[in-house]
Amino acid sequence: MFWKILFAKTHTYEFLVTTMRALVTGGAGFIGSHLIDRLVARGDTVVALDNLSSGKLQFIQSHLDSGIVTHVKGDITDFDTVLSAMEGIDCVFHLAANPDIRLGTRITDTDLKQGTLATYNIVEAMRRCDVKKIAFASSSVVYGEDAPLPTPENHGPCMPISLYGASKQAGEGLISSWVGTFGLQAWIFRFANIIGTRGTHGVIFDFIHKLKVDPSRLEVLGNGLQEKSYMEVEDCVDGILHVMKHTDAPLNLFNLGSHDTASVRRIAEIVVEETGCHEATIEYTGGDRGWAGDIPRAMLGIDKMMSTGYDVRFNSEAAIRHTTKALIQEIGINEEMKG
Repeated sequence: MFWKILFAKTHTYEFLVTTMRALVTGGAGFIGSHLIDRLVARGDTVVALDNLSSGKLQFIQSHLDSGIVTHVKGDITDFDTVLSAMEGIDCVFHLAANPDIRLGTRITDTDLKQGTLATYNIVEAMRRCDVKKIAFASSSVVYGEDAPLPTPENHGPCMPISLYGASKQAGEGLISSWVGTFGLQAWIFRFANIIGTRGTHGVIFDFIHKLKVDPSRLEVLGNGLQEKSYMEVEDCVDGILHVMKHTDAPLNLFNLGSHDTASVRRIAEIVVEETGCHEATIEYTGGDRGWAGDIPRAMLGIDKMMSTGYDVRFNSEAAIRHTTKALIQEIGINEEMKG
């Protein structure tokens, strides 16, 4: 371990930080790669543990080339891999999980293995290697569908309706028990829908790909009235680091989200506008949700996050438009597609 005081600055805040050696599970992925950008910028060294099932090394290639970040290609479901990666780590950012909530409806042990059992591997490896700090990416879906809106952190009991949500709630419980039993310090973050550059899945990503295949029509799962909060990914990672800097309880639980919601119908309209596929018809499959386990309406209360002095740059619709423009550039939309 090594310690050094540096001055760090992001687009929203400045503070003195103590540099560290961090382990980021899912470090080559969507959120993980943006987090690594921030950790490197403030002077940390990073081990990125990622099996590259959805992550891409190109997202962190410049950091790998500099030697500041080391990539361990491995799966968090393999305990020996996790244990080896944990040596010499000061803080764990556990982001890796099954990225597709719908997959659990077809392969029902997916979230058990990639979520619950993998999180056990993380905290047990931390115990064995005497690593004391962990930040965990949980989700708004742990609250289920009957929570008040906006939903505060103290709402309970949490009754998730998806296997993904159940695995996130189980992960929270494992981490909480390791805090109480083995003296870990933890930050649990319940995310809204996180969107932004480098996205590899999600509703905006799917819509752009559908229009790339057929610019004349856009199929939308459900009735389009599903309504949720969206948070831009750089706002998310800055929120993680800000909250960790400004809180110091043994167990810290925070919602991370924006101030409002947007409907799937509005997302579809924005994607059609930004792709230039103006002749595309938006067609809805019907029903109040997109798939089994989907929550039709969700909005997180963010008063606790804001009480630390942190706020987002983008609210939901601005984040959606920003993301759509960025993903169009990354995915590519041909001029001949546009109406």
